[in-house]
Amino acid sequence: MNRPVLIRALALLLLTAAPLVAQSLPKAPSPEAVGLSSERLGRLTHVMKEAVDKRQVAGTVTLVVRNGQVAYLEAAGARDVEAGAAMAPDTIFRIASMTKAVVSVGIMMLAEEGRLSLNDAVSKYIPAFAKTTVMGTTVTGRVTVLPANRPITIRDLLTHTAGISYGMGALEPYYTRAGFTQWYFADRSESMTPWIDKLATLPFDSQPGERWVYGYNTDILGNVIERISGQTLAQFIEERIAKPLKMVDTAFFLPPGKESRLAAVYAVGPAGTITRAENFRPTDTVLPHTGQGAYVTGPRTAFSGGAGLLSTAQDYARFMSMMLNGGEFDGVRLLSPTTVKLMTSNHVGTLYQNGALGWGLGFEVVEQVGRAPRYGAAGEFSWSGAYHTTYWADPSEQLVVVFMSQLLPAGTTNLTTRVRTLVNQAIVGPPTGVAMPASTAAKRPATRSGGR
Repeated sequence: MNRPVLIRALALLLLTAAPLVAQSLPKAPSPEAVGLSSERLGRLTHVMKEAVDKRQVAGTVTLVVRNGQVAYLEAAGARDVEAGAAMAPDTIFRIASMTKAVVSVGIMMLAEEGRLSLNDAVSKYIPAFAKTTVMGTTVTGRVTVLPANRPITIRDLLTHTAGISYGMGALEPYYTRAGFTQWYFADRSESMTPWIDKLATLPFDSQPGERWVYGYNTDILGNVIERISGQTLAQFIEERIAKPLKMVDTAFFLPPGKESRLAAVYAVGPAGTITRAENFRPTDTVLPHTGQGAYVTGPRTAFSGGAGLLSTAQDYARFMSMMLNGGEFDGVRLLSPTTVKLMTSNHVGTLYQNGALGWGLGFEVVEQVGRAPRYGAAGEFSWSGAYHTTYWADPSEQLVVVFMSQLLPAGTTNLTTRVRTLVNQAIVGPPTGVAMPASTAAKRPATRSGGR
């Protein structure tokens, strides 16, 4: 091989072998350039600082993207109070149920490839679900376990209408005996497959299609992905979603060398202020964050589709920007616009929140602005995580917002609600930043709603 060819070959090898580096979203010249008010965004900064100063939360990261550009990215407080480590924009967080949206996208990618159908019975992929049961009452009023009246489908799982909860209330003894004591699996030495097979043998809360019930639905979907793809869920998400979108800090377990970037978990203690979470319930030996938890030191074998991912605000904003853009981001298409529209439409009628909000295929959706119990816009889709994190995308305002903290339990802390208000009140113009004439603004349709 001659010298120029060898040099080119070595350069190509180095290029392809180099690890991905963190990918920043483009920054807006100013908030005003994308129709936001710097002064009003300052209120968001003040509220986060105040919450930290009052020890309501250790630290936060808040990211606002409008028209594809970062208009606001602020870290407040500490990543680890005891270590004296400041919160940073690239801090890694446990995102819990924000995992569900990523797994739901994975399912829809398989649907687009013709590898599954939304109306398929789950038992087509997980035979243990061929015959399921529910808690019910006999004609004499006796509580008992009854056969399900129809098979559970993929659509039921995506919409949380399968009747499957996290095993609380009357179901708790069944689930506890089977080892289902938490919603996380990071500390388990087995893969998800035996757990999902075991789950299929337990009674569920209600008949399929009759109620919206939040629970292990997306963990089951994650196992469906594993069985169809022949990969672990971690491999599938890395290869099919995270790597294409350059989500370099999104994984089920913390990669070596990133320990210093993982936020510590805090809880609201009896006094109403934070205490380090591993000391909050000292008798509980299986907390997911004892020390820095199984996400750092665990066996790395169980990949929970319902609650297992770690991520950063910027990584998750890249994922949500893909959804906001109709399935494409930064030259990479994961889904078609029609699939995204299907996912972000209400599929459950009034089963969720009595119709005040809707539920799509993996997302909470705002259908009618006046009925939504908060700030929002028709077409907005969102969800949150147990560690006091939240996100939403607003197509009408070309807005993606990601809020991260690490607070479990969060007590009465309401920062996720306040973030919604504070971001929405900072919108003063259209996404392009072109100021609307007063007459036009006055005639603008009432597409937003206030609320709690």
